[in-house]
Amino acid sequence: MEAGRLGCFGIFIQRSKPYIAMISLQFGYAGMNIITKVSLNRGMSHYVLVVYRHAFATTVIAPFAIVLERKVRPKITFPIFLQIFALGLLGPVIDQNFYYTGLKFTSPTFSCALSNMLPAMTFVMAVLCRMEKVDMKKIRCQAKVVGTIVTVAGAMLMTLYKGHVINLFWSNHIHTNTTSTPAAAAAADKDWLKGSILLIFATLAWASFFILQAVTLKRYQAQLSLTSLVCFIGTLQSIAVTFVMEHKSSVWTIRWDINLLAAAYAGIVSSSIAYYVQGIVMQKRGPVFVTAFSPLMMIIVAIMGSFILAEKIYLGGVLGAILIVMGLYSVLWGKHKESQEKEAEPILPEAIKGTVENGQTKAITMANDVEANPNTAAVVITVPVPRPPMIATHALEA
Repeated sequence: MEAGRLGCFGIFIQRSKPYIAMISLQFGYAGMNIITKVSLNRGMSHYVLVVYRHAFATTVIAPFAIVLERKVRPKITFPIFLQIFALGLLGPVIDQNFYYTGLKFTSPTFSCALSNMLPAMTFVMAVLCRMEKVDMKKIRCQAKVVGTIVTVAGAMLMTLYKGHVINLFWSNHIHTNTTSTPAAAAAADKDWLKGSILLIFATLAWASFFILQAVTLKRYQAQLSLTSLVCFIGTLQSIAVTFVMEHKSSVWTIRWDINLLAAAYAGIVSSSIAYYVQGIVMQKRGPVFVTAFSPLMMIIVAIMGSFILAEKIYLGGVLGAILIVMGLYSVLWGKHKESQEKEAEPILPEAIKGTVENGQTKAITMANDVEANPNTAAVVITVPVPRPPMIATHALEA
């Protein structure tokens, strides 16, 4: 009885690992948004931040890749190199530079809200790339489509509708100076629009990164090595971009302050650990499952921002967050049902029988034919009988 309980608990833990990993990553991403916003407000160049971020990431994860995957690391062919080069361009260069610029012009909560279009963009791109099949006759497909639409609607509600400010009990002890001139307000609105456009392009690049990463992992299955190569190539590309965009040598100066913390935190947590964990989860559940958790980051950032940056929480933000959570669970429910259907598919044993006659093989469809003609040599290839569903599911999850 006790062994059965431990077996069920072990199966539950195995099935929960992808969910726990992705939820933990959202807390890591939320911390990165807050720390990075403070660093950018203090004048750090986002181009230099991207360089230092991926230099830290490469330094941290490369030794593990060299030691742990020295025997299983595939050879890098030219097509794989091109895919790694494109991953470095999409992730470290385009996505993060655009995202940091949009974050500088807007706020962490708003940036995360627009990033919630990521599951929708990834789902559409996965369908176009035939990585996801949509059969609207099935409830699980309907749940994924409706959940994606509801998630985007919640993000847009947060963006377009504010409503009145919700005063939280800790907000009464935070005082900020909000005096501004009409000219400053107009400039802020212009920057806000510019930041919104950049964030949309960053989210599109991020979705493309997930799709290409899923494709690359099928041919280059060493996750640590792939993460190290992407971070290293991204560092070199970011250095080239920084030399073009920044002409002052003083921008490279970094001290023991929030700028160093932002670069180290983003590199270790949001790049090296995040890329590796996402790659593992993506191999088991696909890119749509990975991106479906991004709305949680927005909720975490909204709460942390109200504490640390004294950001105001509006009614529209709360309503949008509710819609986002509903859409998130709808997508996850659809992915869960899809996973259950794949695990429940039976592996039918097959027997391939043939007779060797005059050097040629002929198929015998009935076993009785062999018995009727004992002089005929029969070659039988058997396939192992599948295990019970619970054991097979445990093995797949492990």
